[in-house]
Amino acid sequence: MDNDDEPVGRVLGRRQAIAILGLSGMALTAAGSAGAASAEPRAADCVDCVVRPEMTEGPYFVDEGLNRSDIRTDPSDGSVSAGTTLALGLRVLRVDGRRCAPLRGAVVDIWHCDALGAYSDIASEGTSGRKFLRGYQTGDRAGRVRFTTVLPGWYRGRTVHLHIKVQTTGTDGNPYEFTSQLYFTEEFKAEYLTAQPYADKGTPDTTNAEDGIYQAGGAGDQMLLHPRRRGRGYVADFAIGLDLSDTAVGADDGFGGGPPPGGGPGGPPGTGPGGPPPTEPPTS
Repeated sequence: MDNDDEPVGRVLGRRQAIAILGLSGMALTAAGSAGAASAEPRAADCVDCVVRPEMTEGPYFVDEGLNRSDIRTDPSDGSVSAGTTLALGLRVLRVDGRRCAPLRGAVVDIWHCDALGAYSDIASEGTSGRKFLRGYQTGDRAGRVRFTTVLPGWYRGRTVHLHIKVQTTGTDGNPYEFTSQLYFTEEFKAEYLTAQPYADKGTPDTTNAEDGIYQAGGAGDQMLLHPRRRGRGYVADFAIGLDLSDTAVGADDGFGGGPPPGGGPGGPPGTGPGGPPPTEPPTS
């Protein structure tokens, strides 16, 4: 049985985290080139106390109040989002000095676009009232939540990503909210985006290296998922360490929460994909 006060690892500084994650990425690439698609998770999945970087929320968060683990189904009509299944396990940990322990009871939201790049319940997407690929879970004694979803597609101006938000209480007794984004390696994306229904969208126009949000301060490298094959789908695990005394977490990130390049992934010409290049950094 997990003890929610039991230390589970050491806290890593930013340089240490980048070094470990960089080494794990090289191990993943080597395994992939050797045909080891079902290799076990690398150090990036197993490091317990990496304080992860925040990233912009973007304009597509909607608090739907959907307490559920399987977010593939749209409760508005019972339809199921098409795509390759991803079983995503997240573990939330609290960091106190050099101590790290599971954080029980944090509310974790995830949301992302579907295989063709559309978000649900967004008027500009033509999806008002739809509720696919959104949901939240509350962390157990070990700080774990689990979601069943599909691998996300892509849209103009952003690399492939999914969003996470963790809500809990800070050490000062005030609400504490951490928001970030999760990514995939180029090798992994190149593999799954060639399958249906993703292939209908074509080749993504933006890589991790070309995405300003991913590249900011090297943050994206610390938010990479390394899914491994399970049956016809994939499974991935990711740990997030939170410093609950950091009152700056959740502050305005400077991107302004506006739409991504061209105004959104599903807008008409000139306002969505195919529109003019953005004059502001992309934000979803």
